[in-house]
Amino acid sequence: MTTDYSSYQLSAKEKRTFLAVGFIAAFTVLYLFYHSIVFSLVGGLMPYLFLSQYSQHLAAKRRALLTTQFKDLLYSMSASIAVNQKISDALASGLEHLRLLYDSSTPLIAELEYMVRSISENRESDIRLLFDFAKRSDCEDIDDFVQVYMTCRTMGGDLEKVLKSTIEILVDKMNIEREIKTLTVQKKLEGKMISAIPLIILLFLNFFSPDYLMPLYTTGAGRLIMTVALAGIAAAFYMTEQLTAIEV
Repeated sequence: MTTDYSSYQLSAKEKRTFLAVGFIAAFTVLYLFYHSIVFSLVGGLMPYLFLSQYSQHLAAKRRALLTTQFKDLLYSMSASIAVNQKISDALASGLEHLRLLYDSSTPLIAELEYMVRSISENRESDIRLLFDFAKRSDCEDIDDFVQVYMTCRTMGGDLEKVLKSTIEILVDKMNIEREIKTLTVQKKLEGKMISAIPLIILLFLNFFSPDYLMPLYTTGAGRLIMTVALAGIAAAFYMTEQLTAIEV
């Protein structure tokens, strides 16, 4: 198991889908603002420049799913630790619990299967496996939990009490993050709708009153106005995304 969650490798199908959808969207918007097929065709190639950002988006989405699943794992492990089960047994119990909640192809289930199999069949160290997972996960909450566990194992201490307290703190933090994301989803949707309104109005006018917009497409001043308007819409969309990207 060597998945690096800090990045995401796009498949050929994912690339084709993103580029096709991006081309259609870019071509439509540019033609709507400039009425130039050649310029719109060239501008439709812009999604190629955003492949890395799309890959980062999918990586962040996968890490978010990993963190959500890890929270459910912590609940299960807390119950297992409370009855004095070893970490290896708690991981196995957590795996069975997650299988009831998620599809077997999801990231944390694959990681747990690997760890449980490595511990039971290859007698590998649970500390090494957890440390390797935390390093690859690129998730602060997972790394915090593993660091606390490693400290308890190497320096001694009441493992059950410390882990239980750590699990409660991490779960509370994850719940706060989830609530914040829930609150910001509506604002993101509102921002996207506001950004789309000028496009809808422009499309409406092109259909029902094309002569009214003709100076915007045939004069230098009109081209400049359309360029400024398009830049303003893009800037508003970007600012909305940045303002609602709240981290705990």
